[in-house]
Order: sequence, then C-alpha cells, then structure tokens
Amino acid sequence: MTKALDQKNAKEGPRKLLALDGGGIRGIMAVEVLARLEDELRQALKAGDDFVLADYFDYIAGTSTGAIIATCLSLGMSAAEIRKFYVESGPAMFEKASWYRRFKYKFEDEKLIAKLQEVIASKTGDPLATLGTEALRTYLLLILRNATTDSPWPLSNNPAAKYNDRARKDCNLDLPLWQLVRASTAAPTYFPPEVVQVGEQSFIFVDGGVTMYNNPAFQLFLMATLGAYKLNWPTGEDRILLVSVGTGTAANANANLAPDELNLLYNAQSIPGALMFSASNEQDLLCRVFGNCKSGAMIDREVWDLTGEHGRGVVDPKLFTYMRYNAELTKEGLAALGLPNVKPADVQQLDSIDHIGDLQAVGRAVAARDLKIKDFEGFLQ
Repeated sequence: MTKALDQKNAKEGPRKLLALDGGGIRGIMAVEVLARLEDELRQALKAGDDFVLADYFDYIAGTSTGAIIATCLSLGMSAAEIRKFYVESGPAMFEKASWYRRFKYKFEDEKLIAKLQEVIASKTGDPLATLGTEALRTYLLLILRNATTDSPWPLSNNPAAKYNDRARKDCNLDLPLWQLVRASTAAPTYFPPEVVQVGEQSFIFVDGGVTMYNNPAFQLFLMATLGAYKLNWPTGEDRILLVSVGTGTAANANANLAPDELNLLYNAQSIPGALMFSASNEQDLLCRVFGNCKSGAMIDREVWDLTGEHGRGVVDPKLFTYMRYNAELTKEGLAALGLPNVKPADVQQLDSIDHIGDLQAVGRAVAARDLKIKDFEGFLQ
C-alpha cells in the first residue's frame, strides 16, 4: 500500500467519496462545480492556498470524461489546473477522423493519448505511470467496458483488491494509467476502442459510459464498503459522504422527433447518449434511496427529488449522506439557471467543443444555485 493510501485508510472520522459522470467535453461543467466546491471547502476548513480536493476526498471515481477528471484530482491537481487542461486541450482531443474512418468513429485518438500522457507525466514524472503509482493521493476508481468479455470493468488502485495482488501476472496495478483513462473515454462512434494487454491476454475496451455506471456513484459506494472489495469502510449517514457531479441531462432533446427519423444513422449517434442518460438516472436513484439526499434536482414528477422524508422507507437508517449536482440542458432548465441565452443544442452534445464557454457558464450556475457548504456539516474535518 502506498503511503497516501495508507493514510487515507488508517485515518479516523468519516470517509468522503466523489463520483464524476461521463459526458465528453461537457465534463468542463463538472470542473466548474468542483472549482466552487474546492473554494468553499478551503474557506470552511481554513486551509491554505495549496489545498486541493485530493486533501479532502478519500476515494474518487470517474467514468469516461469523469475518469480524466478523477485521475487529475487524485494526482493532486487543483480545479483551476483541470479547467485549464480542458479549455486548452479540449478542442485538440476532439480531432476529426479521416473521412474514410468516419464510418467507424468521428475522432482520432492520437492527440487525446498525447494529452493524457502529458498531464500524467506532469504529476508523476512518467507518462507511462501505472495504476499503482504512488503519485495518486486518493483511492481511484475508473469505469471501463470490456468488449471482449462483454462486461463492465470497474478498476481501482485499492491494493487489497483481488486483481491488484502483485503476485499475479495480470495485476491491474501494473497497467498504464493513461491507457485505462483512454479506454474509459472510448465512446462508441466517437473514438476508436482501446486494446489493453492484461497479463497474457489482450482485451478490447470501450467507454465505461455504455455500462450501468456512466454515473459511478453507487458503484463507488459499494466498492468502498462491500467486504468483497476488502476496504470495509463502515456505513452510516455520519460515516460516509458521497458527492456526485453530473455533466448535464437533456430529457426533452427529442421532443420533435418523427418516427421515420429512427434510422441506422440516428441510432448510431444517439444510443450512446441514451445509455449514459439512463444509467446516470438509475445510479442517482439508488443513491437517493440508500442515502440521505441533501441536494439534488427532481428525478421525475412522481418521486420528485427524494430529499428529506420523501426518501425514507426502503432503507432506514440511511447508509450514507448524499449530494448530487447536475444541470438540465433543456430550454426550461437553462432558463431556470438564469441562462436563457444559452442554446440547448450548443451544450447538449458530447463534442460541443465550440461552446466550452457556455458549458462553463452552466457549471458555474449549477454550483451557485445548488452547492451549499452547510450541507457538508459533519464532514468538515
């Protein structure tokens, strides 16, 4: 076990978990929420200017673009550094594929790989640093989908986990960190898959967003508490804080869709997003049922937001304290954020690189409206 993980595991007091959704370049919205959270926590904890979220959270999870952010955070990057990375590198990471390759995917991956290796090297000194690197300051969970075995692969740097045993030839801790992050971002039709050599076997990986864990929040809770994962952190509303940050939803994006538009091209372009949306909602719902939800938008008109007494009944007492920050990227949702001039079509796509400024504005508006430091009472230590 690395020194950082040993300190996280041995510490007294409540555990703090952070989960980050997938969503392409819309990840910059989550970065803006995290920037506000970092500032609020720095003030509440009376921490110095060098305070970063890796100093606060014990376990950070991410899927797809969330895997990029989670890795950066775990490496000790500030929200400002991650913002700069997205703003300056985002357009390069979405480089259009050659015309003859666009029948398979829209974007090349060479510049994305280079950017990932560059940012990892800046914190580890090695672009090929592995999942077991001592530079990671928190427990880290990355969600991938193994297309070869047709199964989700949640990989963590937890040294006690079964497949992280250093005696194994296929020890996951020996896998290059950049390659795991790249695999988690390999959204079908957007980027080519990533082939990873695990021991003596070669596997094809695609975006973790096309599993049930595009929002990895509930899976993160399970991996921190279930005996099978060998962390066994104790549960309870005062013992675990789970913060979940989304990349926006667009539930009414197809309101004007005609039946004859449901062709092969439409399905190829829309199915990844539809899967991500459904998976995020399910994970959010589970977290609100099993956890005490302090903050979160309406799920639907029947159950509403499941905060307070509305969320009681199935599990009592609750197993953790939960907060969810996300935006509705419809005309009505943007207007409610005070952004009536932001066009929904400009911020709904996973590759909206021409509208990074608008996405940042959405993230800042969500943070200003929903993030209340008083909700963190009991976890400010």
